[in-house]
Amino acid sequence: MDRQHVPACVSNAELAAMMRELADLLEIRGENPFRIRAYRNLARSLDTLAPAVQDMLARGEALEGLPGVGHDLAGKMADMVATGSCALLDSLRQSVPPGAHQLLDVPGLGPRKVALLQQALGVDNTAGLVAAARDGRLQHLRGFGGHTVERLLAALATRQGKATRVTRAAAGALAGPLLQWLQAADLGALAQLAGSYRRCRETVGDLDIVARAVRPADLVARLLDYPDVQQVLAHGPTRASVRLRQGLQVDLRVVREESYGAALLYFTGSRGHNIALRRLAQQRGWKFNEYGLFDGARRLAGACEQEVYAALELDFIPPELREERGEIDAARSHALPQLVERAQLRGDLHVHTTASDGRDSLRAMALAAQAQGLSYLAITDHSPGLRIAHGPDPAALARQGREIARLNRELTGIVLLHGAEVDILPDGTLDLPEAVLATLDLVLVAVHSAFGLPRAQQTARILRALDHPACSILAHPNGRLLLQRPGIDADMGRILQHARLRGCAVELNAQPQRLDLDDVWCRAARDQGLMISIASDAHSRFDFADLEYGIGQARRG
Repeated sequence: MDRQHVPACVSNAELAAMMRELADLLEIRGENPFRIRAYRNLARSLDTLAPAVQDMLARGEALEGLPGVGHDLAGKMADMVATGSCALLDSLRQSVPPGAHQLLDVPGLGPRKVALLQQALGVDNTAGLVAAARDGRLQHLRGFGGHTVERLLAALATRQGKATRVTRAAAGALAGPLLQWLQAADLGALAQLAGSYRRCRETVGDLDIVARAVRPADLVARLLDYPDVQQVLAHGPTRASVRLRQGLQVDLRVVREESYGAALLYFTGSRGHNIALRRLAQQRGWKFNEYGLFDGARRLAGACEQEVYAALELDFIPPELREERGEIDAARSHALPQLVERAQLRGDLHVHTTASDGRDSLRAMALAAQAQGLSYLAITDHSPGLRIAHGPDPAALARQGREIARLNRELTGIVLLHGAEVDILPDGTLDLPEAVLATLDLVLVAVHSAFGLPRAQQTARILRALDHPACSILAHPNGRLLLQRPGIDADMGRILQHARLRGCAVELNAQPQRLDLDDVWCRAARDQGLMISIASDAHSRFDFADLEYGIGQARRG
């Protein structure tokens, strides 16, 4: 980030990105792991933190009250908001080769592997990585077997030429201040996000904004004046395309009030959904576009989406379903599913505390869940095998159970369950003794290691875990981290069938970086009658906000 040009707005998402960069660069240098973990934990908290840090500082509020934030981290965040960076980050950026950031962006490469590549092979950019893979040097490096090399090369090929994509949460963090900016001026404007963001896609390539305004040209000018606009790509009296400083493109379209619904529908998409609607219109001799539904020159509908669907004899189709996957036929026959709402979610079955890698106490998590309207909560700290999480051993787990029992006697309006997120070991066994598992209210099983096992071995591993009588829920089944790490290679169809036969549920993990199950497998699970747990995987009291993203993914499924 250019510190000569201080940004007008440093979002929480950007602060989180800088904290992750700090952690990555420190790990490449082999620095203190506890310090690295503190930066990663803070980054995760910032991803879903509701109050903007910049606004907190402007109001004179202390940052030390945020999860895991002491005087040092508070100072660094204040520097980042004020200057777009901090002294430590500037120093670390100078201390590693420029190509290290390229390598860190490759799915499947973390800081440790980047450091190993530099130390063992002198590889410090993606071109060197490709060369080392092709001449055979990479295959002989520890942790870089044949399958790993193949996946790295495939990931690099896939990324070439692709536009920047961000998680939906990151896109929302950028979109919120921008919408406020557009609507803050006295222009009588109504602006709404459309496109893949409105359809609750997992990742977003750009932001589409549809607006109506009395003076469209003034609203376009307002966008061009937004402080975080880095480049104006195109503009006219009713439209504009710009690129934000953070790299994301924004497309604004301003229409008249009578066309607002048609434009919102058209620019929400998807392309396949729009083609199907145009086909229905054409069958009647009509025309559908972003201005409305027309019979010749006569406007039939367009002020709102509902009237467009009604004119085409369709029930209203929620944005999350507009992917041309049978929703048109379902809307015609009044067979659309009733989609889940956030208010219907009564509990959360995947939560961490300071007993493993969480940042808040058991009591604090219980009270935060209750404040979010939840009536039950499962405490599921990691098992000891995931060393980075420092999960409780059997004795500590027993003490936690007694503490949960005490809180259940004390608290009203919420019930705490005692569980654990237990590692599935590479051979399919579980990372806690049978006697300990038998004492728990529920057991989440999850893959946290050996992601690169061959398909047959990975599938067999999970099936064996599901066969364990203590297994309650398969957590984040695919194991992916969006835009960072691909999922495991496993027969998910077979896994879902086996989970149903064994009476196990599967999790839809609501973390914005996971959203796992994906929408396709979520629908497959629903079609099989498999129970789905929408869970926050919260590691702080602020993370319950992630449940909104899980609801969006469930609605797509």
